[in-house]
Amino acid sequence: MVTLGVRRWDTMGESVQGVGKRCNQDWWACEGTGAGDEPLVLAVADGHGSAVHARSELGARFAVDRFVGLAAAFGRAARDCHERGSLARLMAYARDDFPRALVHEWRSAALGHWDRHRPVADVGTPEPEAAEKLVLYGTTLVGAVVTPWLFVAWQIGDGDLAVIGHDGELLRPLAPAEEDLGDETESLCGAQAWRAVRTHWAPLFDEARGPRLVVLSTDGLSKSFASAEGYRDFVVGLDDRLAAEGAEGVRAALPEWLRQASRYSGDDTTLVAALRPGHLALEADHKSEQKTES
Repeated sequence: MVTLGVRRWDTMGESVQGVGKRCNQDWWACEGTGAGDEPLVLAVADGHGSAVHARSELGARFAVDRFVGLAAAFGRAARDCHERGSLARLMAYARDDFPRALVHEWRSAALGHWDRHRPVADVGTPEPEAAEKLVLYGTTLVGAVVTPWLFVAWQIGDGDLAVIGHDGELLRPLAPAEEDLGDETESLCGAQAWRAVRTHWAPLFDEARGPRLVVLSTDGLSKSFASAEGYRDFVVGLDDRLAAEGAEGVRAALPEWLRQASRYSGDDTTLVAALRPGHLALEADHKSEQKTES
């Protein structure tokens, strides 16, 4: 039997500009409650930032804005996913059609911006090809949608999605088999970008067994650690701090944590996180029971 989620997830998000950067190339969003008619949508994007990608801070914003709209509509469509055949159709859409729709929407936004804000050029300069225009807006994207019945996430390029399960296990379901080398990464401005989008599909037949913590971040965070294990320790520590101090305490400390990470990585650093409703109360009850027993 499907349970209906009606409680709001505890959410937080913050972004800091890298030292020496001309502007923050990251963008993020966190919208919705996680209920059936108002899915929780999380997204972070990291514009590439080099001279070749001179408008990438706008590209990151376009990516997040277009993702939020598409993912919210997808989440609302999932209200009937328990009906016969609906789950299979949604999965096919998530893996095949959603990436194409996202790339199409992003490209339309970028090319529309170009048309409205053409750079001043010498007379006789030929019109750039669409692919050349899109490179200016190049960006990565990590996004997720959570409903009472589904947890689905997508990623193109670097950045991280970390999930703490109901049992405390940490997973990075969209981590590539081989990490990107140096600053090279897949991008929404790629020739066939939809083929590079990775998808995580996780139906939630029992809401209580869904993820208790979802963390999305740009690579400015993971690059601040000497190894992948350092990043994993950070996420586990975040989960522990949430259990010990509550969402408000962590939300207040988050900007300084990201500033410290940015000083190590030298990059813009952004994190968005969502904690399952009631998780902190359950943790407190569990600790109270342990004290009583001892």
